[in-house]
Amino acid sequence: MKKRVLFLCTGNSARSQMAEGLLRHLAGDRFEAFSAGTDPKGLHPQTVEAMKDMSIDVSQQRSKDVKEFLGQQFDHVITVCDRAKQQCPIFPGVEPIHWGFEDPAAAEPADQFRAFQTIRDEIAQRIQSFLLEQK
Repeated sequence: MKKRVLFLCTGNSARSQMAEGLLRHLAGDRFEAFSAGTDPKGLHPQTVEAMKDMSIDVSQQRSKDVKEFLGQQFDHVITVCDRAKQQCPIFPGVEPIHWGFEDPAAAEPADQFRAFQTIRDEIAQRIQSFLLEQK
């Protein structure tokens, strides 16, 4: 049976969406990946572009409210921003894991795509380490 992982951030527009797409791409045979936000804002276009740059298509993912997942069982709940860590609801039987990443959407417009690529690469590295721990 696949382990279920929920990635949480505030807007569910970039970091958690990237994490969902990366985990699905790297270990979709072992994990079901989901993402949500405490205050969803919609999928950021630069998220789609940065992931496409790695040949991962997240264009069909949608921004979701964490409330959609309350009452569901997860093996891991991972917050990817500090605000989500503070506002993370309780998922019974799961100790949340926190990975703090900068918000790439906060970068200056001229630097934004590079910021999205940098954060994407940092998340990919964290997921690789997570997968090694799960063996």
